[in-house]
Amino acid sequence: MGYTIAEKILSQHSRKKVKAGDTALCDIDFCFGQDGTSELVIDSFLGLGKKRVFDKEKFCIVIDHSTPSPREAISNIHQKLRKFTQKQGTLLFDVGCGVCHQVIPQAGLILPGNLVVGADSHTCTYGALNAFACGLGSTDVAVALASGKNWFRVPETIKLIVKGKLPKGVTAKDIILYIIGQLGANGCTYMAVEFTGCVIDKLGMDGRFTISNMGVEMGAKCALFCADEKTLNWLKGRTIKKFKSVFADKNADYKEIKEFDISKLSPQVASPHSVDNVNNIDEVLGTKIDVAFLGTCTNGRLDDLKAAAKILRGRHVKKGVRLVVAPASKEIYLEAARLKILEVFLGAGGVILPPGCGPCVGTHAGVPADNEVVISSANRNFKGRMGNPRASIFLASPLTLAASAIEGKIADARKYSK
Repeated sequence: MGYTIAEKILSQHSRKKVKAGDTALCDIDFCFGQDGTSELVIDSFLGLGKKRVFDKEKFCIVIDHSTPSPREAISNIHQKLRKFTQKQGTLLFDVGCGVCHQVIPQAGLILPGNLVVGADSHTCTYGALNAFACGLGSTDVAVALASGKNWFRVPETIKLIVKGKLPKGVTAKDIILYIIGQLGANGCTYMAVEFTGCVIDKLGMDGRFTISNMGVEMGAKCALFCADEKTLNWLKGRTIKKFKSVFADKNADYKEIKEFDISKLSPQVASPHSVDNVNNIDEVLGTKIDVAFLGTCTNGRLDDLKAAAKILRGRHVKKGVRLVVAPASKEIYLEAARLKILEVFLGAGGVILPPGCGPCVGTHAGVPADNEVVISSANRNFKGRMGNPRASIFLASPLTLAASAIEGKIADARKYSK
């Protein structure tokens, strides 16, 4: 049998042929931490007796989860991270740069065929660039930082073919919510997932990042796409490094192959308190909301802001509803300002936060009150995700979110589309 993308990348990085179920010691191309995980990475790294990182060009810290710092203790952690990067000469994306899963690939640090580990569960996002990327615990990232290597059990691969014609008002977010609803939150535990099919081919890179980002929400170790012309165009101007894209063999050995025809798919919403509690929009229409949050590593990119602004232009959010917007990076923030998209949000009654994770993790900005209902473009909706276990979170696309903010209840954005 042939090899999957995951098997090929791990084979290349272990310098031997490996198949699903094998254990491999692999060279790491890039590793990172964020402000919620990097203190333990640093402490564990120093605990190994190491004084210098394995390669200062292959590690970075991103301060994105609690930015700007909301309290003294977190400010001290941020200071510790800054001092470490200064001493080591490694890259730091400081307050206001944006979310790690946007700024790292945006800076050209991730390439097709790479093996990437991060102290953040949504590291799988970089699979959109044809990289084997997975989240690890902080101590495991410390091992990679010290040695440039780590152990992996080669995952089995499930191939997901998305076919049909993308319906009006349906986005990449709706596609991945639907798939998670069908497979379950544990449906791909420790598997590599390959996304393919004519619908995937037609998606832009922002949509592909959205899908790969949520691979972990069905338990996947990594979420892989092939590198096509769109991928290569996205990388142009971001890197001058040479790379080689990785493709699965035609006779690759898959654990399972599933097909999803989305031709008749309607907008999808994940209801509280599980990401796989997915409903068609009709089943939750009219649910009153208090907060609409647009942003995060899932849907804080330019295409997402454009989509929401198209609906909100010339309209206003419902009285009593708070619209909160957090662009995923400074680059996106500036481009959205240039295109007057931020002006649309402000004119509609919204508030713009600095680039970063914003309310998603519930550590500072935008914590909902007891019994409030949030519609969010994020990736998780378990109790307490946004800082209050007595609030309820619905997950939806930027289109659904914008329409819901206007009406003050979960609404179908298709009525606003020309």
